[in-house]
Amino acid sequence: MKKYLLLLHDDVEQMQKLSPKEMQELVNAHLAWANKLATSGHLIAGEGLEEKSIQISGKDSIVKDGTFLESKEMIGGFYFLQTKDLNEIIELAKECPCHLWGGTTEIRPIMEYEE
Repeated sequence: MKKYLLLLHDDVEQMQKLSPKEMQELVNAHLAWANKLATSGHLIAGEGLEEKSIQISGKDSIVKDGTFLESKEMIGGFYFLQTKDLNEIIELAKECPCHLWGGTTEIRPIMEYEE
């Protein structure tokens, strides 16, 4: 099976507009979807991510606080999945609950190394 990282890009403005009830509905939708993925054997891992981040850049390893306010999107979480091929992960990703609240998903294939 091929492994993929499914990154969840949340629309910051849209997320800030959610009521507590809508936020709970989003959490519940993700829990249900993760359970479905686990039952089907596709889920390896998945987690939500906090807003605050740290960026380290350059040869001098400059440390900066993030997430930056000028950014419209942030990575709000991820799913680490396994599927038979790219077409299958695309079909699974279309069902991701983040799409219901203005988010997008990004599929990143995991590199395979020969031993």
